[in-house]
Amino acid sequence: MKRILFILGVLEDEDVDWLVSAGQRQALATNEVLIREGDIPQALHLILSGQLMVSVDRGQPTVIAHLAGGEVVGEMSFVDYLPASATVTAAEPSVVLTVHQSALTAKLGQDVGFASRFYRALAMLLSTRLRGTVRHLEAEYWQPITLYDERYAPEMADNIALGGIRFDWLIRRLRDADRTPWQAPS
Repeated sequence: MKRILFILGVLEDEDVDWLVSAGQRQALATNEVLIREGDIPQALHLILSGQLMVSVDRGQPTVIAHLAGGEVVGEMSFVDYLPASATVTAAEPSVVLTVHQSALTAKLGQDVGFASRFYRALAMLLSTRLRGTVRHLEAEYWQPITLYDERYAPEMADNIALGGIRFDWLIRRLRDADRTPWQAPS
């Protein structure tokens, strides 16, 4: 499942419009590092297309997850202001929407409604990720994972459907704003 659907399903249309306006489309080449373990990320990134690898340094890089279009990265450091716990690298040519921390922090301080919806969406996103991590820890050994379908509460179905509509709208809006060709996730 695209976890961005949790966020876009909770936010309102004006909130998504602000993210598109405040964000910058960033193309990543294969093997380009977006976030480096130990550094403090300065932005939140929404993966629009492509695939990113998440790895940790245990003497050598160890891939722990693959993320595709519709995922979010940099949210943990945005919430707790701590250095990144993993490195995020483009596994193939990819496109992300980068929303700088300073702009997002200012918006959260000025718009209480947006802040409430945004933090609720982040809490749901992080909860989903934690549940996935617990499932992996129950296994005999750690395996790299691809994050696709997840279970969610039935009451979230409407928010997730709405999030899908908003994600498609976000992709169309960015494509219209910048005629540089790129492929959206299918």
